[in-house]
Amino acid sequence: QLAESGGGLVQAGGSLRLSCAASGRTFSSYAMGWLRQAPGKEHEFVAAIDWSGKNTYVGDSVKGRFTISRENAKNMVYLQMNSLKPGDTAVYYCAAVTSRSFGPIVPMISEYDLWGQGTQVTVSS
Repeated sequence: QLAESGGGLVQAGGSLRLSCAASGRTFSSYAMGWLRQAPGKEHEFVAAIDWSGKNTYVGDSVKGRFTISRENAKNMVYLQMNSLKPGDTAVYYCAAVTSRSFGPIVPMISEYDLWGQGTQVTVSS
């Protein structure tokens, strides 16, 4: 029900835009987020957006470089990633908080109860 795309191999300093297509239900009332997992590491919170798209939050490690947005009419969520670093290499997951509607930003990984399959992002030095 959540499908990520847009990952790939990019050089350090480059940019990528990840997309998340939601299907099977209307996601416009759910808070959404992007999470990532680097090899050998635990999942890390990247960015979150509330149901309206008016409020966003990004993690400290990507602040000033990544931007999250959404288009509810299209059931889409995006992650614009600029100034990429090798440390950003990870599998990136789109996720939703389906336990409540019209809720606030959710910066906690444990609250996300629906995840996509992930898309690989590799940043070379």
